Amino acid sequence: MQAKASVIAQKLINLYRQEHVITGGWSAVNQVFITEATPDVIQELQSLPTGKILIRHIENLRSGKTPMNGIERELLPYGGMMMENTITTSLTPTEINELANAINSFTPDQSGLNAILQLNSVKKFGTKWSTAVRTALSEYPDLVQKWAIVTKTYRAYSLWANATTMLEQPLSERIRAEIQADMPEFETYLPMFGIQGTELLEKLRNYIRSRDQI
Repeated sequence: MQAKASVIAQKLINLYRQEHVITGGWSAVNQVFITEATPDVIQELQSLPTGKILIRHIENLRSGKTPMNGIERELLPYGGMMMENTITTSLTPTEINELANAINSFTPDQSGLNAILQLNSVKKFGTKWSTAVRTALSEYPDLVQKWAIVTKTYRAYSLWANATTMLEQPLSERIRAEIQADMPEFETYLPMFGIQGTELLEKLRNYIRSRDQI
């Protein structure tokens, strides 16, 4: 049970730190915090970096002090540096045309992502670009469907980078817990990279199997 609690605690920390790229934002991750932050998980959070801050946030959610779609400014991850800089999700007709052309010609690779991320109609939304653009395109279901391919590709490349970074770290229970917490996504997205992705996934699996080497 202790090992399971540590894995869940690390997953909650990951969600807390990555809320800015998660579909649904705080509304989505706060539901997970409420559901999975059992007493033994809370105990594990006490010893993790930023864990005590997350505990305060969870306590605020459970008391009703913080609404389920938000977080107190002082408890924002990274001191609020990843907070959305804009409050609008609207696009001008020119921006919609620009975005539609880019989405229709999108290729699911790094070059395609770079082209999307350089658009003014995307950069205007800051770190919330993924969900903000989807909301702004809500009246264009065909584009929303194609936009999902863009966000899936972005998530795949982000996970590739995360996996590579983790494997460069010395063996530790902390890294093992992070890999275990993210393994469902690794198993979903890394195969998109073909043989290289499959090989990277197997390295991750071997990492979490090597308990006796710690």
